[in-house]
Order: sequence, then structure tokens, then C-alpha cells
Amino acid sequence: MARSVIDPVSRIEGHLRVEMEVSGGKVTDAWVTGGLFRGMELILQNREPADAAMIAQRICGVCPISHAHAACFAGEGAYGITLENGARLVRNILEGSQFLHSHILWFYNLTGLDYVDPTNALSANVADTYDLANAAGTGNSDFAAVKKHLESFIKNGQLSIFSGNWFSRDTFNLPPELDLIATAHYLEALQYQAKASQISGLLGGKMPHIMTSIPGGTTYVPTVEKIDDALMRAIEIRDWVANTLIPDTLAIGPYYTEALGFGKGPGRYAAWGVFNSPSQKPNERYLPAGVIDGKFKLHDVDESLITEYTGHSYYKTESNLNPRHGLTDPEFPEGGRDLEGKYTWCKAPRYDGKPYEAGPLSRMLVAYMRGVPEIVKLIDSTTKTLGVGIHDLESVLGRIVARNLECLYIANLEVEWLTELGKAAADPSTKYFTEPAHETGEGAGMWEAPRGALYHFERIKNNEIQDYQIIIPTTWNISPRDADGVKGPMEQALIGCPVDDVEKPINALRVVHSFDPCVACAVHVNEPATGKHFEVVTNPWGVK
Repeated sequence: MARSVIDPVSRIEGHLRVEMEVSGGKVTDAWVTGGLFRGMELILQNREPADAAMIAQRICGVCPISHAHAACFAGEGAYGITLENGARLVRNILEGSQFLHSHILWFYNLTGLDYVDPTNALSANVADTYDLANAAGTGNSDFAAVKKHLESFIKNGQLSIFSGNWFSRDTFNLPPELDLIATAHYLEALQYQAKASQISGLLGGKMPHIMTSIPGGTTYVPTVEKIDDALMRAIEIRDWVANTLIPDTLAIGPYYTEALGFGKGPGRYAAWGVFNSPSQKPNERYLPAGVIDGKFKLHDVDESLITEYTGHSYYKTESNLNPRHGLTDPEFPEGGRDLEGKYTWCKAPRYDGKPYEAGPLSRMLVAYMRGVPEIVKLIDSTTKTLGVGIHDLESVLGRIVARNLECLYIANLEVEWLTELGKAAADPSTKYFTEPAHETGEGAGMWEAPRGALYHFERIKNNEIQDYQIIIPTTWNISPRDADGVKGPMEQALIGCPVDDVEKPINALRVVHSFDPCVACAVHVNEPATGKHFEVVTNPWGVK
């Protein structure tokens, strides 16, 4: 039996350690440790509810808008506010721009280097690369120039932005020409992420950490000129996603069909819904709310069924409470991390007592089962093209496909919403803000961030926050074992993962990256049978 630990896993945000036991070339057990205590719940106490949207989004610089909006919805529930249609559109556009930035970033710049080897692109024939790009229906770039830049990196003995990866041909499957195409589009992706953030800045004042969403609506009053600026960028993004990101997905996927065979989590999926329709009902959102149980049956969300277990987490009191009654009382154990006891800062969220996966795959499956026409069409046509079924999406490759299809769906919606807001901006009767009905109450903001189900709960009295609780998407996915010893989604997804080389557990890395955890990752590998151990040194210079 081998012990495998990746420490750190790069290309994620935050602090995460993944430790695995490997036997017979497969992972047989896993522990996921979140190494960061956030404590935002404590920071928000005794502040005004309007502050929550500004402070809570500092949880993350990648998905701050989702935290701002979840905080706003919690405040609006406490205040008794229903959003005006103008505010609904502005928030949808802000949220959509953030989702587009995050999805493009994730596919090309974070998880992409698990499948694409830029060093292999040096062997590409440029003429053949253009032929392949045309055959795949993906975007053309100056492939000769990209290849020349790569040659300069390697000639200088460094890989620049592509460094820090396990680039060896025994772990990558793409032909050189496809590696060159994907590397060129990696660079293009940086530009299109920027365009998405520019939309956020136009409507939100800046990005990250927008300034215009507050309980009651938005302080941003759109003008036709500003909306035209945003719409131009949204159209460019939509066309690039449709003509580059989606064809790249379909071109790369067939070379990694083995990734359909591992990485399934608990087989249960939760989505609180995101992007409000005019009805503003969670089940009628553009990506609707719902939970899919272990028998693959869809149910409406019941907030009362959410609990958080802390028996394996670094908190003083062992609890299993609904977040409306949650406790955040941190304490790192004197004996340090203990795999049989407390081994993570992450609590263990459960729905109806069971672990549920959150994220784009969950959202797309729920939307598919809700019968959202565009989602049904996208999934059916893509699974037919790839020659797979709906349950094949419950895998590493399935998470990639689902997230990129969601990116296309949102890119189309972003253009529609901006067009609609442009018409509303020309109407002086359009309203963007609603005053509070009262200043004492409680509310939950059940929303989605790019990485999955997001929950903010707020209890206020006389316009002051008394209690605040947050469950971020990654908490669902990297949760530890619960009171019954049942592993969290990522721990379950790692079981059975093939590990051909304990010094390069690339498939384990692919599993972790498929969830896009909002933490910084660590995996160490150790094989007791041979005494072999692999560990990446996180601080080789001893900097304190």
C-alpha cells in the first residue's frame, strides 16, 4: 500500500492538502484537508447589513460577485424586499460576467495544463496545425508565432507561465498540433477573461469586489452608452466561446476518454439556482434550484435539511447544526492534524444527512432534469457527438464538458440580458432599488458561485447583524468525513483513481482540478511497500 500526498497542487485558489492511500495502482482511501480558516462570520457580526455585501465578497477574488449577491439576498430576506426588474437584470449581467471569466480561466489556465503539454507543441508542423484547427472548427491563431515564443522559453531553460507542471509524454495524450492549438488558445483566454472582467467593472465600479450591489438592488443606473460598451464585449466573448472553447473541448475530449471512468463523487447533486428570471423563483431561475438524490431523482430544495458536522474539523464544539443555528468557534488541536480525528478547517455540510456534490455539473444536471430547453439541447447534442450517455458526465471529463457547456449557455444569456437592459435604460420609469420594509428579521441567500452552491444566512435586529453563517461551494466538495464516517465528495471521487506513477499522480490532480477547489492544494505520495515517497517542497528557501 502506498501513501500519496500532493503538496501543493498549484493552479487553484487557497490552501488544500490531498492525502491518499494507493494500492494496486489505484487510490483506496483519501483525506482532503482545507488549510485556511476564513472567519468571515465573526467579522460580519455587529455591522450593518449593507456592509455584508462589501465584506463577504472579500472571501474570494475570483468569485466576489456571487458572495456580494448571496449577502444581498440574505439581507433582502431579512428586510422584506423584492427586487425591481432593473436590479434583477443588472445583477444577472454582473453575475454572468464573473461566471464567464471564471469558466474561461478554469478551462484553459487552471485545469487545461493537466491535459495540454506546451513543450510537445515544439514538435508541431505549423501547416498541419492550421489544417487540424480548420477540421476541428476551432479558432485560428498565429500558431507560428506561438511556437516561436515556446522555443524561446525552452531555449532559456525555463517555461515561464507554463512552469511547475508534470510535462512528460507518458502523462499526456494530445498530438503536437493539438497541443499547439490549445497553447495558443491558452494565451487568447487571458484576453477574453479580461473582457469579462471589464463588463463587471462597467456595471460594478471595479473588479474584483464590485461596489454597486447592495440590499434592495443596485446603485448603478445604466446608460445606453455604458450598456453598448458592455454589449460589444459580451458579443465578442460569446462568439469566442462558441467558436473556440467549445470546439477545443470536443477536440481534446476524445484523447482522454479514460477520464470518463474515474472521479465520480457521491452521485448526489445540489444546486441552489442562479440568474433570476422575472418571476425570481428559485426553481424558475435560468439555472434552476434542485437536488438530485442517489437514485438520480430530482427534488425541490428544502433549506431545513442542510446541516454542518464539525467532528473532524478544527472547531471547539462538535456539532451537526443547520446553518441558521450554526457555530463558528475555531480551535486548532494541540496534537495537530489527525486523520482519525480532526484534520481540516472545513466543516462537513450534508443535505438530508448525506454528502452532495456542488458545481457546474450539478447545475447542468438539475437544469437538464428541470427541462430547461437550451440545456437539454446542449447536453443531448454534445453527448451524442462524444458518443456517451448522461451518466458518463458523472466523471472528471464530464465535469469539464458540463462546465464548458454552461459557459456557452451563459455567454448567450449575457448578450440577451444586456440587450434587454439597454432597452430598460432608455425608459426613465425603470427602477433599480427598493427601500427596506423593516429593519429586523432574518434571511438566507441561496445562490450559486461558479464553483457551486453558495449559502449566506443573516439575522438582523434594528439594522445590525446579530448572526451570520456562510457555506461556500468548495466546503461541500472538500468536506471531511461525517459522524457516520462517510467521506465528502472529493474524497469519494478520488477512490479508484488510477495512479500509474506515485511521483506523478496526474489523474489524482485531474480529479482535484475538476472540482476547481477554492483553496491551495497539496498532495504527497508515499509507497510503504517500496519505501518510495514523493513530496513537493512548498518553501524550499525557508522564508518565514
